[in-house]
Amino acid sequence: MPTLRIVTWNINSVRLRLPLLADLVRDLAPDVICLQETKCPDDLFPHAGVEALGFPHRAVRGMKGYNGTAILSRIPFTLRPGDPDWCAKGDCRHLGVDLAVPGGLEVHNFYVPAGGDIPDRGANPKFAHKLDFIAEATAWDAARGPARRAVMMGDLNIAPLESDVWSHRQLLDVVSHTPVEVAALEGWQRAGGWHDAIRHFVPPPEKLYTWWSYRARDWEASDRGRRLDHIWVSQDLASHLRDWRIHRTARGWNQASDHVPVLVELDV
Repeated sequence: MPTLRIVTWNINSVRLRLPLLADLVRDLAPDVICLQETKCPDDLFPHAGVEALGFPHRAVRGMKGYNGTAILSRIPFTLRPGDPDWCAKGDCRHLGVDLAVPGGLEVHNFYVPAGGDIPDRGANPKFAHKLDFIAEATAWDAARGPARRAVMMGDLNIAPLESDVWSHRQLLDVVSHTPVEVAALEGWQRAGGWHDAIRHFVPPPEKLYTWWSYRARDWEASDRGRRLDHIWVSQDLASHLRDWRIHRTARGWNQASDHVPVLVELDV
């Protein structure tokens, strides 16, 4: 049975960090890469540079300076029509494709709103947007029914488990780990019948992080991270999972993103 290596990464500007994309390809040898926060209008996307890395199949949905998603693939795919315009904002936070592997594979790349700094819907419109986005995604998945032969990944901007943050107690009132966000993300996961591919391999209470703040003077020494980047698979693919990696080394690259790539390998 062939295997598929698929990576999610909040690249935090695809044009600025195109050389780091080459490092990712060298280190992880992915077949498919889902990028978030590309910060690039579609007409300025660096297609030639990505093509040179061996990814002839690309879907991009970007805007100037903010947000943006892209799917880069060695394998042909078709863009999924009719996926929602979340919260009617047109802010380029989702791409879905059908990958041309035996039996087909649905791939969804999400960039969930960060939510600002104040965990209060009334006082912070950004937090309200985040909760509304997840509510819409949950309803969408519930209406579609349990996922089949599908992978859902991206920067979901929530660290749901106590072992997904450096301090559960100190982050309970910090956006990304508040109880209301955790409950919302868990509801979305249940609605689609999704299986957490990384925790499949590394169950709690082992700590896992994918993001370290730029504000830390020495991110590695303080190690105050959060697991904000996730890969979920449909239940029928859980037994197909073969390998995983959180590429922590990438946080130390020159001009690094504050997120690191996350990889799973599965039989398809």
